[in-house]
Amino acid sequence: QMQVVESGGGSVQVGGSLRLTCTAPGFAANNCGIAWYRQADGKQREWVSSIPHDPATRYDATIRYANSVKGRFVISKDKSKDAVYLQMNSLKPEDTGNYLCQVYGGGVCYSNWGLGTQVTVSS
Repeated sequence: QMQVVESGGGSVQVGGSLRLTCTAPGFAANNCGIAWYRQADGKQREWVSSIPHDPATRYDATIRYANSVKGRFVISKDKSKDAVYLQMNSLKPEDTGNYLCQVYGGGVCYSNWGLGTQVTVSS
């Protein structure tokens, strides 16, 4: 099992920025995929962004974003730190939610979730 821990959440005003961090020791060495999700109170979990791993090519697959965050959010990773980042810009109230990091793939990568970090955007 891989330990996944999110951090960097907080409260910001509309138009502000936050950078979330997901730390998952071992994800880089095991070529795991990484995804960010968010969940608002009373609503279902929503996929935000991913850096998949492509086993066919052994390279990371194309970074993908939900339409609602395209052009505003940027996902990146630092393999040397076993860390994934979600830079969130031009934040909107609808971005409010608990942001969760998922490590996924085969073997030890399979469906590892953190508990999330809360992001609140107020107008």
